[in-house]
This record gives sequence, structure tokens and C-alpha cells, in this order.
Amino acid sequence: MKFADLSCDYRKFYKEIQERKQQFLNTKTDKKKVFKELCFCLLTPQSKATSCWVAVEELFKAGYPDIDINQIEAILRPKVRFYRNKAKYLVELAKKFNLIYKIINNKFEPKVLREILINEIKGLGMKEASHFLRNIGYSFDLAILDRHILENLKRLKIIKNIPKSLTKRIYFEVEDKFLAFSKKIKISLVDLDLLFWAKQTGFVFK
Repeated sequence: MKFADLSCDYRKFYKEIQERKQQFLNTKTDKKKVFKELCFCLLTPQSKATSCWVAVEELFKAGYPDIDINQIEAILRPKVRFYRNKAKYLVELAKKFNLIYKIINNKFEPKVLREILINEIKGLGMKEASHFLRNIGYSFDLAILDRHILENLKRLKIIKNIPKSLTKRIYFEVEDKFLAFSKKIKISLVDLDLLFWAKQTGFVFK
């Protein structure tokens, strides 16, 4: 991948990216939308993002969080991998979301809040917590190091190889390299993330 190609694609998707970022910023003041985004990010590991969002919409339409685990599993099963574990995570989340929402509104520094969320929410790792904070407009400077991002970082020679596992130390190292690259080319981290997705799928998602 060449920088010229990246710049060309950025111009192509620029308007959609800015509109999506504004949607993220509009989310953080709406408690239900924040809840939905947290559920979404819990479901995304090793699952298709668009299918996860469909599942979230169906869950809330069915009455989540006031439905039992069997109903949650039935909705997740055709759309989400590891649906039994993720159904348990959603049950746990429902019990403590009010506390989580209060924590979010305490205005912690983003990296501090990310660590708090990882410790408080079962099933939420570095990538998922970063994704959630991006999607509610809390921070646009945390890297969401999923497979497609790592593949793009390798193509751009920002990293030599895709790590076999992402320990916190490795996550921080790659995140710093990604942030340094975004500053160098003057395209923000969040814009690059959305751009990489759009290049692969043809549309800007979340």
C-alpha cells in the first residue's frame, strides 16, 4: 500500500468518515445509545461487526436487558461466535451498567478509563474497550487493534509482523507506532481506522 493510494481513498471517504465521527460524538450524551455500543463491542471479538450490530438491535427490540439468558442466546446464536459466553457477559453487564455509566461520566483520562473498563467488565479487552470509547466519542486517540487494522499496519510497514498475541505491552507498543504514523501523515487515528474499514468493505461503519 502506498501513501498516495491512502490519500486518494481518504478523499473518497472523507465526508462519510466525518459524519460517522459526529454520530459518535452525539452518542455519549444518550445513555441507551452508550449501552448499545457497549453491548456491540462485547460481541465483536472474532465476529462480523455488521452482524453484531444487527444482534444488538434485535436484543433491545426483544426487551434486553429484561430478558433471560436463553432469549439472549437465541438471538446471538446465528450471528455471533461464542454466543454462550457472550450471552453471559451481557447478563453480567446488565447488572452493573448504571455503575459503568457513572464511571464513564467521571471524565477520566482515556487510557485510565480504558483500564478501569477492562477491570470492571467481563469479556472486555484492550481492543473492545478502545472500540467502545471511540464509538461513544470519548476518545479518538485509542487504537482498535483488530485483525484488519494489524494487516493494514503491516502493509504500510508500520509493524514488521502481526503479533501472535497482543499482550498489554505489545498492544501499547503497536498503538504508539500507529499514533506516530497518523501524526506523521496528518490523518487522525480515528480517521485511519474508519478508512481502513471502508477500503475493505466499501462503506464506513463503526
